[in-house]
Amino acid sequence: MTLTTPPTVAAAAAKVRATPPRRKERGRRGGSRREAVTGWLFLAPFAILFVVVFVVPIVVSIRASMFSEVPSGEGLYGGGELVETFVGFDNFAIAIANQTFWAGMGRVVLYGLVQIPVMTIAALGLALLLDSFIVRRPGFFRLAFFLPYAIPGVIAAMMWLYLYTPEVSPFMPYLPEGTDFMAPGTILFSMGNMTTWTYTGYNMLIFLAALQAAPRELYEAARIDGASGWQIAVKIKVPLVRGAALLAVLLSIIGTIQLFNEPTVMESQNPWMGKGYTPMMLTYNSLLGAASPSGTGIASAYSLLMAVIAGVLAIVYALMQRRKGGNS
Repeated sequence: MTLTTPPTVAAAAAKVRATPPRRKERGRRGGSRREAVTGWLFLAPFAILFVVVFVVPIVVSIRASMFSEVPSGEGLYGGGELVETFVGFDNFAIAIANQTFWAGMGRVVLYGLVQIPVMTIAALGLALLLDSFIVRRPGFFRLAFFLPYAIPGVIAAMMWLYLYTPEVSPFMPYLPEGTDFMAPGTILFSMGNMTTWTYTGYNMLIFLAALQAAPRELYEAARIDGASGWQIAVKIKVPLVRGAALLAVLLSIIGTIQLFNEPTVMESQNPWMGKGYTPMMLTYNSLLGAASPSGTGIASAYSLLMAVIAGVLAIVYALMQRRKGGNS
């Protein structure tokens, strides 16, 4: 008995054998090229927005920091229209030599050394609580803890200013006499309380997402081995959220260097703070001409210095955490 191959199958097989290898290779390259083009088309909207919103402002700020507006007149008192003049790194030299800038930077660093650990520990504690079996309705409490972040920062600062003002505060009359939340020695802590109230819920979600992404088999195995809830939280859950803690602290460092809403609102009722209480306030008021020296050039120099300092602090913290994680 002899098996015969149908003519259509035999013709197709012959055609495949007859196809040159180069044509097959060209087909593969064409498919890869089409996939690459499709990928770039999907990426294009983000890339365009990234360039417009992120890259272009940085380039404009760097360019502005190299120029200064000077009077066009040549008399003793200047005069004439303001002309944009290239000054090189003079604006950076002025910014670096400005004691007001470094005094404000010292305040925000002190503020961050106290506020960031308190907020991070509070956010981690809330996340551990919501991830446990103690809370019956985690969705409700998750929304309640996150709600302060949904309030605009200026509105939240104005609300806390109202609570801190003795003449109108609903709880100040019940505190010990002489309590002043806006005194020079306590106002940083008062602003820290405002920021902690606003951002603890946001950082809690970062920790909670990391906890819920962890495999539940780890917790079940620990319970079978006789571990208590406290031991599971301290020895298993906390080490698992180390990456989330790094992200939360890095974001907090950047936000601390850019502290603006709270001190600006507090300064409206406490003029002794001045227009340069924080570096961000000094930058903003220099741009508006309310602080000296003023102008777009010096304001851009301040902002770039703040970016460099925030980046250095973030990198130092990340390296310390990586070295600590490697040693452990």
